[in-house]
Amino acid sequence: MLELDLILMPFVERVYPTLDPDDQALYARLLECEDQDLFAWLLQRQIPQEDWQCTIVQLIRASTSANPSA
Repeated sequence: MLELDLILMPFVERVYPTLDPDDQALYARLLECEDQDLFAWLLQRQIPQEDWQCTIVQLIRASTSANPSA
């Protein structure tokens, strides 16, 4: 899904390398979720059900709001 790429690619390029290994593992796990769920979570249309999902989604959202041109 192109919209997800536009959100996730800047995160991967700028933030992912600075994450600790546990958070990197959460990101990899997040990518296994359905695109529709990811889209809803990242655009704050739904709240992830699992705590680990909330953790990584919040990191991604924070990086996006810190870099609105991303």
